Amino acid sequence: MKTIEIPYGHGVQTLHIDPARLNAVLEPPTGAASPESSGEESRIVTEALAAPIGTVPLAELSAGKRRILVITSDHTRPMPSRVTMPLLLKEIRQGNPQAEITILIATGMHRPTTAEEIRARFGEEMAAAEQIVVHNAYHPEELAYFGTLPSGGELWLNGLLKQADLIVAEGFIEPHFFAGFSGGRKSILPGVAGERTVMYNHNAKFIADPRARQGNLAGNPLHRDMLYAAQAAGLAFILNVLLDDEKKIKAAFAGDPEAAHEAGCALCEKRLRVAPVRSDIVVTSNGGYPLDQNLYQSVKGMTAGEACVREGGIIIMVAEARDGHGGESFYRWFAERGGAGQVLRDIEGVPAEETHADQWEAQILARILKKASCIFVTAEANRALIEAMHMNWAESVDAALAQAYQELGPDSSVTVIPNGVGVIL
Repeated sequence: MKTIEIPYGHGVQTLHIDPARLNAVLEPPTGAASPESSGEESRIVTEALAAPIGTVPLAELSAGKRRILVITSDHTRPMPSRVTMPLLLKEIRQGNPQAEITILIATGMHRPTTAEEIRARFGEEMAAAEQIVVHNAYHPEELAYFGTLPSGGELWLNGLLKQADLIVAEGFIEPHFFAGFSGGRKSILPGVAGERTVMYNHNAKFIADPRARQGNLAGNPLHRDMLYAAQAAGLAFILNVLLDDEKKIKAAFAGDPEAAHEAGCALCEKRLRVAPVRSDIVVTSNGGYPLDQNLYQSVKGMTAGEACVREGGIIIMVAEARDGHGGESFYRWFAERGGAGQVLRDIEGVPAEETHADQWEAQILARILKKASCIFVTAEANRALIEAMHMNWAESVDAALAQAYQELGPDSSVTVIPNGVGVIL
């Protein structure tokens, strides 16, 4: 039997499979060796900051700016801020030692980042020394109006952006299942946008658009709105990194929000583009912690399975989901309906201005489940909610594969995608 490790939480699940049944293991082509130390990661970032793309260095931009806002990712993203943030702040203070710096955590519509998670992300010293604010999309009094999106939606963003003389953002670039790629403009929308704006941008028509897919920016309607939001907000400088499977920095891009982001996306695509291999069964994951904290986030990895599974096949999704479903509205779209087809019909009839919380994630999951059934590998504590959402549960990836063989036959073909959010299919 061949053994394949599938990321799961902070560890792995080990799949044992007959090589005769295995069509392919889809992983990015082997690239450069991973950084051996945080010092090497710092060097990568420092070199990017010293040679920004499309703009002058951050130290020059900071000169004469009193209030500087630095936007960063929340607890659901593996952003290595202990490496990147000190270097960003050093650049800013080099150009303006008197700058009043606020770090704004871009939660989008996720739950607020906790004090413990802030300390874990930045380290005790930085968490105590810096002014750190957590964005809340649900507090209208904390938002400001920035105009109308190309799609017609209202653009409401965190009010701190109106007060800032300079806006900087850090983030990381990876394939995104409907925005094309993460990073860049996503720090603004959905990162620090209001609930109404995020929901309009994530409307059913946009999510159903065939251009709103992993690895694609061209003609992507969500990306178009996000770019506009970043420009309207005045985002002036970004630092975006590419990470390896160990969440270490492999490359960094700094400078103009659009040009630097496009350069990072181009390298990301070059490194991660893999040809899909169709099979009866596809085993995939969300790459482990922190992206597999809940079912909501796990839909991202399932889209990799969708790209490879045959109609009527089975996707085996491996995710710890320590936080359960990750969204009450997301869960109820399924728990209150008879199946994926009904979920999809109900969502596709919702006008953009009436978009409901989490309907985009439910829409994509329903699309996947209409194509193939799913066996979800997670803790038994999640079994009831998995089954309420019209999926099957298994305690291990081997048990899930045995279930799949029982349903589709022992000669069924298998494709394995160890990290479903780490490839572009």
